[in-house]
Amino acid sequence: MSGRGKKRAKSISKSTRAGVLFPVGRIQRIMKKTTHKYRISVGAPVYLAAVIEYLTAEILELAGNAARDNKRARVIPRHILLAIANDEELHHLLKNVTIPQGGVLPRIHPELLIRKGVSAKLGSSVVKPKSSSPPKPKVPGAKKAGKPAAPGAGKGKKDIDNSQDA
Repeated sequence: MSGRGKKRAKSISKSTRAGVLFPVGRIQRIMKKTTHKYRISVGAPVYLAAVIEYLTAEILELAGNAARDNKRARVIPRHILLAIANDEELHHLLKNVTIPQGGVLPRIHPELLIRKGVSAKLGSSVVKPKSSSPPKPKVPGAKKAGKPAAPGAGKGKKDIDNSQDA
């Protein structure tokens, strides 16, 4: 018989058969084009598709966490960069990769930070931090410590306005 009465079974893609989301057929076609003189086994593109799918899922999960930490609903390249940089294994794998619009990692060199209580031994180029409390203003007309001041003495209009602010 010529097979006229039989219905053809619906074709199932290689990705569906393998149970992966990435296109196995496309990866096989690319592998055949790029690897001259070598034959490609049936399992090689399936394995490669599964590895790429796993890495993509891992990066997207970490980038989604970074987006949620920054209170954002969408993942942007900055979140992908932060996700890769904060994961040791992904950072080692993608250390030579530049992510466009990713920015740089937030880091201030420790020598640039001003430390409290720095001694003068380090040199004159080190700036000592100023005291956090402002200097006490001098009250005009204040008497010396020996004599008590009369109530309201030495308070001009300017001093009264300042005392209301405090």
